[in-house]
Amino acid sequence: MSDIQQWVQRAIDRMVESGAERGVQVAVFLHGEQLVDAVAGVADPATGRPVTPGSVFYNYSIGKAATATVVHVLAERGAFSYDTRVTEVWPEFAAHGKGAATLRHVLTHAAGVPGVPADTTVADLCDWDKMCAAIADAEPWWEPGAAVGYHAYTFGYILGEIVRRAIGKPISQVLREEVTGPLGVADELYFGMPAAEHGRLARLEDPEGAAEMMAGIPADSPMFRAGPPVTFPSAALGNRADVLEADIPAGGKTSARAIARMYAALMGDVPGVRLISPERLREVTAVTAEGVDQVFGNPATWGLGFAIGLPGVAEPVTSAFGMGGAGGSFAYGDTASGIAFAVTKNRLTPDFSAAIELIGIIAKG
Repeated sequence: MSDIQQWVQRAIDRMVESGAERGVQVAVFLHGEQLVDAVAGVADPATGRPVTPGSVFYNYSIGKAATATVVHVLAERGAFSYDTRVTEVWPEFAAHGKGAATLRHVLTHAAGVPGVPADTTVADLCDWDKMCAAIADAEPWWEPGAAVGYHAYTFGYILGEIVRRAIGKPISQVLREEVTGPLGVADELYFGMPAAEHGRLARLEDPEGAAEMMAGIPADSPMFRAGPPVTFPSAALGNRADVLEADIPAGGKTSARAIARMYAALMGDVPGVRLISPERLREVTAVTAEGVDQVFGNPATWGLGFAIGLPGVAEPVTSAFGMGGAGGSFAYGDTASGIAFAVTKNRLTPDFSAAIELIGIIAKG
């Protein structure tokens, strides 16, 4: 066992023993070779089923990276370019002045449609056609490219519909055929996960005080304009069978090793599979849009489909590209070091403290 594997294992064992976490996976690759495959805790507190390296977690927004990866693989093959207008493949999207929005705007959360209708239900989230129709008919918050604001759900539906209309296949099928299948992780990384596989999922749980935290958000917060509370990430939402089975490519169901392997294959050979060219990787990971997020109010820096930088780091790490998920999961690649990292977990903590500690351990190793 390598030193770095031992250090990571001790850290996540301590997190679980302290009660801070329930079940955790960590995977690290270096230049395509896996260095860390560590697990701790239980996937299902009710049964005591332990976390294994192949356990699948609903990690919410870290799945956006898989959506972006599908888009980049198809762009590499000439299916569309980043300057393709959404309306070139989806004419209905032009309603209410959104016709100038490009694929680049969508990938950088600058398309101007960060919200879903205020009456959206969980059942609606699972209805692809209904959600796409609502988004196509949405009034934009800003002119495409004029600002950035986190497109929590719409990111996945817009990109997924572009893929579906451009090549005639649902994005979940393209993910299997072009990404997870070649990488050998088709049974560990999904948008919609077949019901027959749900027994392998980790059960999510909310931290203490989650309800009080939600109740403390001001009623006029832009978060509520972006979507009703029933659509906000929670254990109850993420444990629903219909949500788990549905294609909602703003999130994903994945193991740490599967999503880390995908990042490794974006940066290089893993082994025998490289998802995009070095030239495209440079374009994807360059800072493309930045500004104050119009939904959450934080400074945001985006490459094409990935946030640039790392949590908890004082100086910007511009070589790092990745996505965090509600509840504290996090995955990224670093083009300077060749590191691909992921932490997945089932306790939905309100911060990225676990990821920050683990990233620090990897940096020292």
